[in-house]
Amino acid sequence: MRLLLFSDLHLDSHFRWAGPDAARLRRRNLRTTLTKIVRLAGELEVDALCCGGDLYEHERFSPDTGEFLRASFEAIAPLPVLIAPGNHDWYGPASLYHQVSWLPNVRVFTENRFTPVELESDFTLWGAAHRAPANTPDLLKDFRVDRGGVNVALFHGSENGGFAWQEEGKVAHAPFSAEEVSRAGFSHALLGHFHRPVDGPMHTYPGNADPLEFGEDGERGAVLLSVGDDGSVERQHHNVASSVVADVRLDISGTTHTGQAQGKVREALASQSGFVRLTLTGEISADVDLDPAEFASAVVAPHLDALSTRVAKVRVAYDLEALAQEATVRGQFVRDVEAASDLDDDERRRVLTTGLRALAGHDDLAVR
Repeated sequence: MRLLLFSDLHLDSHFRWAGPDAARLRRRNLRTTLTKIVRLAGELEVDALCCGGDLYEHERFSPDTGEFLRASFEAIAPLPVLIAPGNHDWYGPASLYHQVSWLPNVRVFTENRFTPVELESDFTLWGAAHRAPANTPDLLKDFRVDRGGVNVALFHGSENGGFAWQEEGKVAHAPFSAEEVSRAGFSHALLGHFHRPVDGPMHTYPGNADPLEFGEDGERGAVLLSVGDDGSVERQHHNVASSVVADVRLDISGTTHTGQAQGKVREALASQSGFVRLTLTGEISADVDLDPAEFASAVVAPHLDALSTRVAKVRVAYDLEALAQEATVRGQFVRDVEAASDLDDDERRRVLTTGLRALAGHDDLAVR
């Protein structure tokens, strides 16, 4: 049995960090990625295409998204398409899944308990759905398969041992332990929710098919699982992403004016493409004005799809000892902050930097 698994595409995501044009491009890329996944399923001649949930964003979907999905899965009919809704695309009366007139090849699981689909006489895939955006319990608890042959689970859930390896802020939904997979009688579990890929002995997370955030790593995409008659699994990862997303750190220490900093940025970004988050670091002259507008993609990297610049790791080289000797408002400010007993060293530095930048007329207050 050959199954192609993907999850966490998050169609219609907001992409709050991006401007309107960049966000629209990212959302178009997500659709392109699904088209690539559907095409890959046909090229690999799989027996079923499986989605582990969070296919779209419930709060943002439109009728156009529903028609796009209907047409995409119609293109590979009669190949079975099996969807286990997650916490972002949970199944309910108002969900997109409830509104689309699917072809018979599409099966959306609608119960928050496992229900079977027999793909072959001795191969059963069991799927379950989230019926709410939160508080879905352990779907494996107290469940046992009721038949022989090979039994595989498809659902959206949080393997308890995997949180340490996932992105910050990930919330537990339908939490379970890896041991529960075999205890329930499953040979393997096909999963969604974790955005970082996991190849476990008894479970597989493909990761989100297209990068959603900066800093994501790992071989994410779609996974071809070849399941043997004994339940053994062989995996092959396929990169299907349509977006190029990169993190670039640049030390601009020694910079004495804005043009010099821009030159360093242009050089660092010349070989990059797609969507880039630039983090500036280092210690600069107090005269440098790091106005974010001077580091927009149109100014320093017009070849990129979008650029997000962070200057929070930059420090300003102030001679605080000399400033404290001044008979000025600036000097008094430095003396007052230095004398404050309720500030630790890091807080004191940030207060001094922010205040001195403001007194000098700079509006790049994110600089520390």
